[in-house]
Amino acid sequence: MKKKRVYIFLAIASIAILAVIRNVQLKRAKAPEYVFTYAENQSEDYPTTKGALKFSELVWEKTSGRIKILVKSGAELGSEKEVISQMQYGGIDFARISIAQISDSIPEMNVLQMPYLYNNSEHMWNVLYSPIGDKFLSLMEEQHLKGLSWYDAGARSFYNTKKPICKPEDLVRMTIRVQESSYMNNVVTELGAKYYNTSYADTYSAIERGVVDGAENNWPSYISSGHYKVAGYFSEDEHVRIPEMQICSEHTWNKLTAQDQKIIMECARLSAEYEHDLWQEEEKKAKQTAKEYGCVINELTTEEKEAFKVVLSELYPKYCGKYRDIIDQIIQVGQNK
Repeated sequence: MKKKRVYIFLAIASIAILAVIRNVQLKRAKAPEYVFTYAENQSEDYPTTKGALKFSELVWEKTSGRIKILVKSGAELGSEKEVISQMQYGGIDFARISIAQISDSIPEMNVLQMPYLYNNSEHMWNVLYSPIGDKFLSLMEEQHLKGLSWYDAGARSFYNTKKPICKPEDLVRMTIRVQESSYMNNVVTELGAKYYNTSYADTYSAIERGVVDGAENNWPSYISSGHYKVAGYFSEDEHVRIPEMQICSEHTWNKLTAQDQKIIMECARLSAEYEHDLWQEEEKKAKQTAKEYGCVINELTTEEKEAFKVVLSELYPKYCGKYRDIIDQIIQVGQNK
């Protein structure tokens, strides 16, 4: 009887041990081969962050869980310039950045963000989805980065605490927060304002405390950042359209097989299409939110925008003297459509 009980006990124990071993094996089998980080400075509900999450989801699905990408939003991993620096040394794997943040290092990038270069959003996308856009993605390799796809960031306009901006002279003596970019510094200086560089996260406080009179950005950022609560005058001058880009660290890219690189590129493209659709929806919602809050919105006429265009045309020789042929190609794209 005792032997029988011992046999039963040993049998149960063996089954339990085998179950534990099997469970460990299953967990190991499901563990990702790679776990990468993705830096995003916007909040979780922002279109570019949602695009990043879609990218992560697609990569996970198409690699059957071999590659996991953790999206860190809200500038958790630092400002865009800090993120770029870390990526160049392999500290961060993926990110979404504004090309304004890399144009000081790659001057040719300034071409894509020149004032009033595009007739409209469609014109810009026809450029970015052409060999011209592909060439600019490849320029990132100069900085040990891999350009993956283009993200939408709309048109940037001025907003402030004082009055509507209807002509360049309205900006004279104002202090405007801009991105940390010598090009953007020159944009506001050319219009007669003073520029002020601070991080996106600190801009709300700078406006609230009167350190700056206003800033410039797109509609979704104006709302998601809460700037509409402290700077109630939004003027749709649409002085620049600055494309944004999904990028990968060269260190990370070189770890991947050719097949995985192909998957990453495909997922980046699909997530860009997803983000572009989201962006259009968010622009409409953001503008409606501002109206309901009581913000003063003035839509500049074609003639009023022309006055800004004339002033800012002075920047073209400075930033595009060497690249006039590319400017002409971009203009031609707009004329062909």
